[in-house]
Amino acid sequence: MPARGPVRGWLAVVSVMTGIFSIVTTELLPIGLLTPIGATFRIPDGTAGLMMTLPGIVAAVAAPVVTVAVRRADRRGVLCGLMLALALADLVNALAPGYWAVLAARVVLGVVIGAFWSIGAGLAPRLVAAERQGRANTVIFSAVPLGSVLGVPTGVLLGHLAGWRAAFAAMAVLSLAVFAALAATLPPLPPQAPAHLAVLRGLLRTRAVRAGLAVTLLLVTAHFGTYTYVTPFLEDVTHAGPDAVTVFLLVYGIAGVVGNFAGGAWAGRWRSTFTTAIGLLAASVLLLPVLGTTRPGAALLLVVWGLAYGAVPVCAQTWFVRAAPHAPEAATAVFTASFQATISIGALAGGVVVDASSTSVVMVVGGCIALVAAAVAHVSASRDR
Repeated sequence: MPARGPVRGWLAVVSVMTGIFSIVTTELLPIGLLTPIGATFRIPDGTAGLMMTLPGIVAAVAAPVVTVAVRRADRRGVLCGLMLALALADLVNALAPGYWAVLAARVVLGVVIGAFWSIGAGLAPRLVAAERQGRANTVIFSAVPLGSVLGVPTGVLLGHLAGWRAAFAAMAVLSLAVFAALAATLPPLPPQAPAHLAVLRGLLRTRAVRAGLAVTLLLVTAHFGTYTYVTPFLEDVTHAGPDAVTVFLLVYGIAGVVGNFAGGAWAGRWRSTFTTAIGLLAASVLLLPVLGTTRPGAALLLVVWGLAYGAVPVCAQTWFVRAAPHAPEAATAVFTASFQATISIGALAGGVVVDASSTSVVMVVGGCIALVAAAVAHVSASRDR
């Protein structure tokens, strides 16, 4: 730990969290603005879903490649540079003359996602004292549900009031502010245990890492294959208007924040917490076409869904890091690559199902896949015990 006061250490943790918040919000913002963006460029929902698919594909490649490429660079400079790139991508989104420009910006976003997550998500041990690392990790990962509870609903509201381009312009301003915060609060962070290709290949030979990859593939496919199209579902099946959809997404995000901190508090029992969270996610998604036809039913299930998914990132990260305690940054890179690649698979598969059938069918298919993920996680935990 650098020789610096605890207050500055926590300010650095909050800066990293805010950076991830900006990334998550930018990544998920098209979910709430899928309809107006599609209308602007006259494309169907499935094609508009490429905005979710493309960043995940790029991030999956960027996570290990960039982590290895910058293995000798100071982490502070790398993170600051990535935030400047994010601001540029947001600005291109806001000014995009055609859908091709939006997709180009999403490619840049994918690089930022893969690199920032791989390097920034595991920085807590270098910023705060050992006895506070668990809490610092929880704060950093709270950026994921906060992106849903604050970022996406606020962006959707701004999009409805001033147009979807204004939402991305606001994200560009926020990204520049985060760049300034990172530059001011992060200490010099020379690399420790740098990730080499040989280390990454070695991790893939570990049984626990392979099991984690299987669970991640199934779970994230189920989640993003359904959540990417939750706005069209609420509009078509629940018959919710734009204001009601914003409220639904806000309710989901609040539940996600609670789930994140609950998952962090129960980190000592992370395997059982993870399996339970996956099971609850599967149940809520499966029941959505049945009970989600009414607004109270949809709200209840979105609360359960948010609680469940809020615990997923910290539990999944814990799985990979504990599987490779000797190489935490490499383990985070593998986790990020698998997570982001599967976001693409889920969003793409969901788009195929939506275009071929309906949003209700995609919920049923996603729920079944999540049930399989819960079974794999349970079997892996039993085998290790």
